[in-house]
Amino acid sequence: MDVLIRDIQPQDKTQWRTLWNGYNAFYQSNVRESVTEKTWQRMMNDQSPIYGRVAVVNGDVVGFTHSVLHEGTWELSTICYMEDLFVAPEMRGHGIARQLIQALVDEGKKKNWSRVYWHTGTDNPARKLYDEFTDVEGFVLYRMNL
Repeated sequence: MDVLIRDIQPQDKTQWRTLWNGYNAFYQSNVRESVTEKTWQRMMNDQSPIYGRVAVVNGDVVGFTHSVLHEGTWELSTICYMEDLFVAPEMRGHGIARQLIQALVDEGKKKNWSRVYWHTGTDNPARKLYDEFTDVEGFVLYRMNL
């Protein structure tokens, strides 16, 4: 199976939206329409630190990553937070998620980022894949929604 990993483009919106809805359903979250639209607009803006990559198979968008580039107090170079990763359920098991992560790693090496990081639920079956890339750190996530 030939998989193309590329930056998200305006013509991807309909297929991305279907995947985005599936991603939010997986996490049992209800993201407001205004947030979804703002996320899309940020990814379309070259000046935004939020950007998206998609996996394309036979012309169809079948997966995505959303990342946030930011500075840090412990590093001199850019840090990449992979906030979202999703592959259509019918396309899983073909290495697409692995290719999406590897594309970020490769880009980070090329652009001299200090690191790529992400977090996930302890019961997420994707952890088997994530463990192939790096060890789990012993941090606990605290979140306060305001």
